[in-house]
Amino acid sequence: MTKLDRLVQVYLKRAREAEASGRRDEALANYKSAAEVIEKLLNLYPDHPLKRVYVESLSNIRAKLKELQDEMMSEAVGEGEEAEIALASKPKVSFDEIVGLDDAKRAIEEAIVFPSKRPDLFPLGWPRGILLFGPPGCGKTLLAAAVANELDAEFIYVDAAMIMSKWLGQAEKNVAKIFNKAREVAREGRPAIIFIDEVDSLFSPYANEVGGETRMRNQFLKEMDGLQDKGSALQVYVIGATNKPWRLDEAFIRRFEKRIYVPPPDEEARKSLILQALSKVKHEDVDVDSLAKLTEGYSAADIVALIRDAYMRVVRELFEKNGGIGDPRPVTMDDILWALKRRKPSIRKDMLKKYEEWFKLHGAV
Repeated sequence: MTKLDRLVQVYLKRAREAEASGRRDEALANYKSAAEVIEKLLNLYPDHPLKRVYVESLSNIRAKLKELQDEMMSEAVGEGEEAEIALASKPKVSFDEIVGLDDAKRAIEEAIVFPSKRPDLFPLGWPRGILLFGPPGCGKTLLAAAVANELDAEFIYVDAAMIMSKWLGQAEKNVAKIFNKAREVAREGRPAIIFIDEVDSLFSPYANEVGGETRMRNQFLKEMDGLQDKGSALQVYVIGATNKPWRLDEAFIRRFEKRIYVPPPDEEARKSLILQALSKVKHEDVDVDSLAKLTEGYSAADIVALIRDAYMRVVRELFEKNGGIGDPRPVTMDDILWALKRRKPSIRKDMLKKYEEWFKLHGAV
């Protein structure tokens, strides 16, 4: 059994368990993941001896998807269920607090901050759709929050789980509701940012699209086109974040006029991130320059986790020796090297190459 075969079985098991427990949102997501893996299997191994079994299994999963979505759609219509608009409490972060990412910050300023502060300087209009892509843990969400804080903008958070659980049956109406809320805020003189996390989960070119997904996607395209109306000065922006830009449908890629690569931290940025994390704990004799070199391939989130692991070693030692009484000793270089052996980088070189190749084809900063 291949790794992909095992993955299909894992997703199907989770889906059936979730369905049996009445967690249909979770079941739907896992059935969909199983279908995607089978499609990948069929593409990779078109002459596989079990091809007929795969095709039959995919057909059954699609039927189950439709059955579940029809049930949920019926309930949503019966209950008049509508999507809740999440006016998120954005992280209190500014551009100055985000280490590195100077190119990304500059591109976002030009696309959002400058037009918001001086719309009269942009007679040709300005981008309303911004796509932030790159490896996980490198600051995409923080960049979106920082620009919202810079402009004191309303931050409307949207993710795939909310779409799948709340919009079935009234998908297109609820997409319109999100954008109408953003326009309402903008008409009152305050910028509105619709932030869509893991945007590829919503707008990938699925072959097995069923239920209200098609209508929701078409409505979203229509709303995005409406934002690009050069006659409108409303400060409404859509920022999408993704770790998998190659999974986005071409129609949606075109709507994001700015497509900004958010790369992993370089050596200088890693040094700053290490210093930033160490500033929150007592430490001594830490060779930050050496650590910056040793952490190549680590994301910003990886580096924070690394220092946290080293500090936890110190805290555990305090509990084991003194029952948690007194103050912990300072974190040392030895603690961080210990943590470094146990926490590997989350970013591989082949992964970076894939992002760079996509950027060459689609990047727009």
